[in-house]
Amino acid sequence: MAKEDDLGMDTLEDTGTVYTAHSTSRINNPTFTTTKTTTTRTTSSTRANGSTPIHGGTQFLTTTTTANTPGGGGIRKLRQLSSSSSFSVITSDEDETEDDKPDWYLKDTSVQFHQTPAEQDPAVGFFYTPRTLTMLSVMLLLLVYVAMTPEVDDTVTNVKLLLLRPHPALWRVVLSFGVVYQLFLVFLLFQNKHDARLLFKYMDPALGVPLPEKSYGDACELTYDNIVDQTLDVFVLAHTVGWFCKALILRDYTFCWILSVMFEVMEYSLSHQLNNFDECWWDHWILDVLVCNWLGIYLGVKTCEYFEMKQYSWQGLAEIPTLKGKMKRTMQQFTPKSWTKFEWDSTKSFKSYATVIFILTMFLICELNAFYLKTLLWLPPAHPINIARIFSYFMFGIPGVREAYQYLHDPNCKRFGPQAWLLIGCIATEVLIVVKFGRGEFPNPAPASVLYFWAGFLTLLTVYPTYQFWLLPKLQERRIRRKLE
Repeated sequence: MAKEDDLGMDTLEDTGTVYTAHSTSRINNPTFTTTKTTTTRTTSSTRANGSTPIHGGTQFLTTTTTANTPGGGGIRKLRQLSSSSSFSVITSDEDETEDDKPDWYLKDTSVQFHQTPAEQDPAVGFFYTPRTLTMLSVMLLLLVYVAMTPEVDDTVTNVKLLLLRPHPALWRVVLSFGVVYQLFLVFLLFQNKHDARLLFKYMDPALGVPLPEKSYGDACELTYDNIVDQTLDVFVLAHTVGWFCKALILRDYTFCWILSVMFEVMEYSLSHQLNNFDECWWDHWILDVLVCNWLGIYLGVKTCEYFEMKQYSWQGLAEIPTLKGKMKRTMQQFTPKSWTKFEWDSTKSFKSYATVIFILTMFLICELNAFYLKTLLWLPPAHPINIARIFSYFMFGIPGVREAYQYLHDPNCKRFGPQAWLLIGCIATEVLIVVKFGRGEFPNPAPASVLYFWAGFLTLLTVYPTYQFWLLPKLQERRIRRKLE
């Protein structure tokens, strides 16, 4: 980096009411010279030495950088005013012809380099103007009005008086809540099972009692009464809504179908521990997979396609002439500004394959944690705590999976983002809680058929990448060498 050597060439010219100070500094480069000129107009008295005005002075600072190219051609001046947030490149044609100009010579007499958001869209200029004291006053007045009038003695009303709308910093709030949830899980991990149940009983006195066991595999005949009994269950709607949300997170039809089938396999494998996993075959594959899960996946993927192809108009409200257009633009504020279609490409590289398997495993573990935690902590399925947990993981999963996808496909991304690793941390901590509190709760051993199935499945997961990403490329390389020989 060139060092600046101040030559100390400071002069003061007295021109009546105008004082002009010239300061010249030269960079250790024979082709560049920087000159700073400060002009001060005085409208009142000055100091005794006359160097600086005391009152009413107006200063104009102009910085001019002159680049003299070797060979005597082309002069560029970079002029920046202290009172302006933008600068322009100004060319000078003094003492040179068009033929003498070098290749880099700019013909444009002025090039704008920077615009503030208020200059780009005057309709939103209000939001980029500092108004801290005004907002503080408004907030305090609002608190005074809300807290003091009307005076209500109802505790529930006082707690739920105001609601918060979505904010542009929504995902930062989600990340913050994820940190709080992780801290709560760590606190819960260091408790024993009895104290953990008492903690939830303290939150809700109705908790703290064992859950009634319900099995869905007792009556598996295909009769009208059995089908109606299963379809009217609240879990049918939960399945559909849940898979709609998963489709919004994964944004891939095939990935969702694999996850749907694998979860039913997990229910078969763990039915010896959790009674509500013991379902009829038609409940597993027809009602769950082919009806509820398929409907949720289909609607979720179609929603993704809608966001992917939708044309967005992000002009300011002041530029929209009609009231209907303004209302439509306001509603668009709560939709994604852009949408990225996920293409996981799990068979193209070992990194893609391993990442997809890892995400699939995390999804399955997160789903299973919900069933084990409610069983061990005695939380009914429809309790608000369970619903809040499921909704929280939906909010955690949207940015977390997006960061994982960025890590997989962006060569410049070398690590998971904070949302992704925090999501993994929460799921892993829940697994530790399940393992700790589950000691002695599930005495029934796994059937031999389940052990054989998972042994074969894990072997297949190991053999396939070995052949696809290590053995097959070597065989193809040998064939190419033989053809060349």
